[in-house]
Amino acid sequence: MTTDARDAITQGRTALGIELGSTRIKAVLIGPDHAPLAVGGSDWENQFVDRRWTYALEDVWSGLQEAYAGLVADVRGRHGVELTTVGALGVSAMMHGYLALDADGELLTPFRTWRNTSTGPAAERLSELLGYNIPHRWSVAHLVQAVLDDEPHVADVAHLTTLAGYVHARLTGERVLGVGDASGMFPIDVATGGYDAGMLAQVDALVAEHGATLRLADLLPVVRTAGDPAGELTAEGARLLDPSGALQPGVPMCPPEGDAGTGMVATNSVAPRTGNVSAGTSIFAMVVLEQPLSRVHRELDLVTTPAGDLVAMVHCNNGASELNSWVRLFGEFAGALGVEVDSARLFGTLLTTALDGAPDGGGLMAFNYLSGEPITELDEGRPLFLRSPGSTFDLATFMRVQLYSALATLRLGMDVLQRDEGARLDAMFAHGGLFRTKGVGQALLAAAIDTPVTVGDVAAEGGPWGMATLAAFRAGRAEGQTLADYLAERVFAGAALETVEPDPADVAGFAQFIEHYVAALPVERAAAALG
Repeated sequence: MTTDARDAITQGRTALGIELGSTRIKAVLIGPDHAPLAVGGSDWENQFVDRRWTYALEDVWSGLQEAYAGLVADVRGRHGVELTTVGALGVSAMMHGYLALDADGELLTPFRTWRNTSTGPAAERLSELLGYNIPHRWSVAHLVQAVLDDEPHVADVAHLTTLAGYVHARLTGERVLGVGDASGMFPIDVATGGYDAGMLAQVDALVAEHGATLRLADLLPVVRTAGDPAGELTAEGARLLDPSGALQPGVPMCPPEGDAGTGMVATNSVAPRTGNVSAGTSIFAMVVLEQPLSRVHRELDLVTTPAGDLVAMVHCNNGASELNSWVRLFGEFAGALGVEVDSARLFGTLLTTALDGAPDGGGLMAFNYLSGEPITELDEGRPLFLRSPGSTFDLATFMRVQLYSALATLRLGMDVLQRDEGARLDAMFAHGGLFRTKGVGQALLAAAIDTPVTVGDVAAEGGPWGMATLAAFRAGRAEGQTLADYLAERVFAGAALETVEPDPADVAGFAQFIEHYVAALPVERAAAALG
């Protein structure tokens, strides 16, 4: 595009972020000004095998290679140069889950993702033992559940990691993990920046009672914070990412992170009283706390920013997937009429229609539960759409209710944080597919949490851009510079941001909808119980 961009690429004054999201693996290359220079991607999807959500590891590597090859082609097409190196590299992925490896680094059981809710007994036992909320999806819950279930592979576990940690280890040979991602494996002591030593000992004693001779500290990755070195791309790692052999080894790597951490970076939400909502297959809110919570709440996870600051997380397993299914159905109907509509226009038209729907949902109700939902204590989900005989059954209200459904469990968790704990927010930043249609998801989220919601053009590439920014921070931070200062001074200064204030009518309408939603939950539970 410009000589400056070409020079930055050929001279390695760039940073590359790769994120393995729930439905897409995406690579983003940024320049010295943190603006995207090129992108590449690969679609993938989880599978429900033997009643567990999983991804095949061969799909990890084929997807990474396709995403990187797409990035290389984009660099060539946009800038007329070949990509052979970058200034820094970082990998992020969906958080939590269970990747158990033996001493040779071989997977012992199929990857169990964050979406699984089969760890209820372990999560409950651990939460009671530690006095700390341990969600179903955390790695320690998966391990302890495997111990409780006497799974044979437990005896051979030598390493535990997340998806980002697994990929990073293969690329560098370093078994490390960014503190934000690590905080979804096991509780972090924010004073030391590492795993809580007292809790490690308690869990070791618990599994010993059940005959497992494990020392958890030996199984978990070493914790690193944003800006710390985390190894270099090896020759083997370079070939894994780029089988063509053009990518050169030796690239400095930053600590691998989770998608929640990269979302915080992408929305400049790493300082106290800032927060962000990420909406995709799942939907979650991250709020950086000024002080610890007063007590344990089942609806709130305690994790950290990539810099190690305490964060309250409201994580909902079910996000926009059911909404997407309805939009695709309308697209099929249009096609049956002989009208071909591209995806962006289809989504934009249907979502914009929702702004004209009845603020309280008009007597319509929807549950978007494709999987279990811990926020509402459901181990399995069944998507449902319900209406009363006198309901407002029009397209606008139907679409509004589908959007409300995607935000409902988030609202339940945010009520605990904002009302029960009195956590304060100056603004909530939003990113993800739900907010691509201008003003719609943003306005309804503002109504759901009664808080101003901001979106910005800098975070258009989302998590992988956030990961690239963490890689740039690793390579270019000034002495003593914090991540929050780096983002404020070098990344977001002058960024175009748009804030929507909550509309009082929509706030009141969503409050009525959520009352009806809670009242209708027994119907969802009954549907799930039918099998």
